[in-house]
Amino acid sequence: MDALSWSEIILRTLGQFTPVWIALIATFALSITFKRRLGLYGKLFDSPIGMVGFALVMFWVFTGVFGGAFDLITTHDVLDQSASMKNKGPGTPYTKLMGEVAEGAYPYYLLGGDNLGRDVFSRMVVGAWEVIKIAPFASLFAFMVGITLGLPAGYYGGRLDTFLSFLANLILAFPVILLFYLLVTPEIVLTGIPVYMAAVLFIFPIIFLVLLWNSRFHTQPATRNLYVGVTLVVGLWLYAGIAWNADPLGLVSFPPNLLVVFVAVVFVNSPTVFRIVRGLTMDIKTRDYVAAAQTRGEGPWYIMLWEILPNVRGPLLVDFCLRIGYTTILLGTLGFFGLGLSPESPDWGSTINEGRKLLSMYLHPALPPAFALLSLVLGLNLLADGLREESLRD
Repeated sequence: MDALSWSEIILRTLGQFTPVWIALIATFALSITFKRRLGLYGKLFDSPIGMVGFALVMFWVFTGVFGGAFDLITTHDVLDQSASMKNKGPGTPYTKLMGEVAEGAYPYYLLGGDNLGRDVFSRMVVGAWEVIKIAPFASLFAFMVGITLGLPAGYYGGRLDTFLSFLANLILAFPVILLFYLLVTPEIVLTGIPVYMAAVLFIFPIIFLVLLWNSRFHTQPATRNLYVGVTLVVGLWLYAGIAWNADPLGLVSFPPNLLVVFVAVVFVNSPTVFRIVRGLTMDIKTRDYVAAAQTRGEGPWYIMLWEILPNVRGPLLVDFCLRIGYTTILLGTLGFFGLGLSPESPDWGSTINEGRKLLSMYLHPALPPAFALLSLVLGLNLLADGLREESLRD
């Protein structure tokens, strides 16, 4: 069996992404059709830059979901090694040891093999799932921490603001990469510090939601108690499983190495979010509609969560997209240095590092994950630009 030509490689690669193309077409068709009913998200489709960014981001989101979670795109197992496929070029026919063709397996390594004989294409696809599992949710947790602390700091000011701002500035005084590097080193992990940090940081989403429901429905005790009760039961159950690996039902758990990376991302990003929210709150709290809410007798948390926060959603959404991009780069940097995730993980940083060692002789192991990382971060930046453009018109 002969190796594939470049045109055949491109066609076969595009064919493997068929579920992604279908999902993208469906998403764009529905979004454009109903964009006038979808608020700021719908207005994004009036911005060419925003649409390009959204397409790039959703391409990798769908790739991660269909390839990593449902295994509909990958051609080989990401851990499967073949001695005869080490550093083979793109389009090489897949063979096992002694040149035997593997029955039932995909017949080619579309993007070649790495230094251990693993399929570069499949590792690139599953690497997207590693990013999708961590970056958006870690950024969301960081936003909940930053919002929960930034709103009262900006609204009340005084000693509370001074104390919280000092803590944020203390963390921000460290170089981000160095701080991130220290948090995931084995010596720090063995002390148990990341687990205690998780115990503190992961309680903030529960606090945020409880304050949200209590402030909104304080005049409707039955509804408030229902929402708060469900939040506490579900939230504390997830909290026990994620932070302490102590889920009584045994359904929720976090791999230790993934927990360390997750905690590091939340801890590093929270102070920046805090400062953004604090600054926006100090500006918004002087507006007339805030004074009107105070005149009506609304409580401080109602004003912060239901008057101030919705009116700063534009800048926060833009920063959220950018922060996911920063987190993606940080994850890639950690993987490049062999920290955080497990050594056999197909995350893009680890794959780039493994390909870098033989870059002078073989380009194909390092280029696909590097291009994937570049395109996702570019998409997030373009999406943020589109959101900023539309939020200013909103």
